Amino acid sequence: MDSTTLQKARAYEAQHGAAIPAAERPAYHLTPYIGWMNDPNGFSFYQGKYHLFYQYYPYGTFWGPMHWGHAVSTDLLHWDYLPAALAPDSPSDKDGCFSGSAAELPDGRQLLLYTSVRREEQPDGKTRDVQTQSVAVGDGIHYEKPFQTPVLDERHLPDGFSRFDFRDPKIWQEPDGSYSAVLVGQGKTEGGAALLFHSADGFRWEYVTILDASRGEYGVMWECPDFFELDGKQVLMVGPMEMQARDEFHNGHCVIALIGSYDPVNHRFVRENVQLMDEGIDFYATQTMQAPDGRRIMTAWMQAWAGISDQPHGAKWFGQTICPRELHIRDGRLIQTPVRELDAAHGARVLHENVLMEGETALEGIGGRVADLRVTITPEGKECRAFTIKLAADGAHSTTLTYEPRTRRLILDRSQAGFHQDIVHLRSCTVHSQSDTLSLRILLDRNSIEVFLNGGEQTMTACIYTPPEAERITFAADGAARVTVEQYALHL
Repeated sequence: MDSTTLQKARAYEAQHGAAIPAAERPAYHLTPYIGWMNDPNGFSFYQGKYHLFYQYYPYGTFWGPMHWGHAVSTDLLHWDYLPAALAPDSPSDKDGCFSGSAAELPDGRQLLLYTSVRREEQPDGKTRDVQTQSVAVGDGIHYEKPFQTPVLDERHLPDGFSRFDFRDPKIWQEPDGSYSAVLVGQGKTEGGAALLFHSADGFRWEYVTILDASRGEYGVMWECPDFFELDGKQVLMVGPMEMQARDEFHNGHCVIALIGSYDPVNHRFVRENVQLMDEGIDFYATQTMQAPDGRRIMTAWMQAWAGISDQPHGAKWFGQTICPRELHIRDGRLIQTPVRELDAAHGARVLHENVLMEGETALEGIGGRVADLRVTITPEGKECRAFTIKLAADGAHSTTLTYEPRTRRLILDRSQAGFHQDIVHLRSCTVHSQSDTLSLRILLDRNSIEVFLNGGEQTMTACIYTPPEAERITFAADGAARVTVEQYALHL
């Protein structure tokens, strides 16, 4: 750990990150210590703590030469910053340490497997990023890069795959002690594809097979893959780029789960169902881990690439992760719920049961910017045309959720949430449940809202930049509706 580049980054973040007051950060969502964050990496449980690394540029709130930031937690809500783990300081990663993951080695050290990037001038005179995979090993704080060359490069790729689009390894340990990893690549006929690799020791790798591919159906290139068993099914999660809008899928970057079955002997994955993982605005680059108690827990970057140019004026950090979510399979679909650790943080409870609402109403004790809010809406007959929840509101600002019972559409609108540019501010989804009653769980945390529909059957996530003093929450019925509202303060 004698890298000048890494030492410089650690010194900079120690000086500037510590100077940011806690009140300028979310209460229970991880942000970069200072500067820029994108993809969460290395989500793992190691030496008694949850570890979360992240794509990191400490010197500005914009994408730059990628480092790895590092934080640890005992409850997935409170995070302690550790010094930056990786910097672009070796021949194979001189232009960036991109996304990757973590596993534990037999000798107790932690292995980081990540995409190493170096720029090369091509015969046509253009400069391209050549993407390979490298490793670092460490003790949970300090990491060394044992090799000067990558452990995976273009020689390991199947025929027709690009060395410029080969990234984001997700590693896991097999029952026999060996290691597997899924990476993404781009093939001439396959388009974005999930590639399976295997290693006896985590250092020497071999290509196994293509698990699944877009083939023009789900985006142009895939990113940030994950592959895991859950409730008797196998899940392949990827982030398509340049997705075309259709059905529940929206344009651009998104995250999809391909759910099916897997034959581990013949390494054959059979896709049975595909679903969009979040129907809001800011959600990308998912990564999961298996907790010591067996739960499959997911994190993600709570941001969209299309909106990175719109940042709060004077921001010292940019980017955050979601509140980690527990995953389950129900009726062939993934269900997402906030980690149960959030329930342990519940403070004072306010409850309003079976309130008949007509017009706009404020309820006593309901409000604030850090809260766990539950709302159950039952329209009164066919006269209820819409029901709106106004969040983080003052006279000039708000973020709204509007439910239209006739069409079963839920609309998220953050156009009055403090933004300065005309990026995506509105998104809607069709509620899958056919029930007359809609149940919402809404997590508020200063700069964000996360919405869980009907027990986590669907989610909608978005960042908001509303001034912190905008704390009102109101409810409005166009017609009439019966509503139960329950709010918990959060002791964090």
